[in-house]
Amino acid sequence: MLTPPASLMIYVATQPVDFRKGAEGLALLAKETLGHDAMKGVAVVFRAKRADRVKIVVWDGSGLVMYWKRLDGSGFKWPPIVAGVMRMNAAQLSALLAGMDWTRMHAPRIPQPKALA
Repeated sequence: MLTPPASLMIYVATQPVDFRKGAEGLALLAKETLGHDAMKGVAVVFRAKRADRVKIVVWDGSGLVMYWKRLDGSGFKWPPIVAGVMRMNAAQLSALLAGMDWTRMHAPRIPQPKALA
């Protein structure tokens, strides 16, 4: 079970990638194609052509980590396949990895504090 910290910047590559690539290949792809360097403390999420597979690469401070998961009997709820990258928060990533519909995960609205007089 992967539990990302709430402060982690998470980017999702919306187009499928070649899942034969390892951690270094995906990190290089993220840097050159998406403009996000996994070696700088951001997590980059990749999908396969089949919607039931995900790979995540992130630098944890001491090394490059690759998380790989396949759902049995179902697929992940992915954003539409378009060029580019999208942001995701830690709660949405946890829902995605659990096979849930992450699009229903929204941060609560926090009202602005009133100024003290």
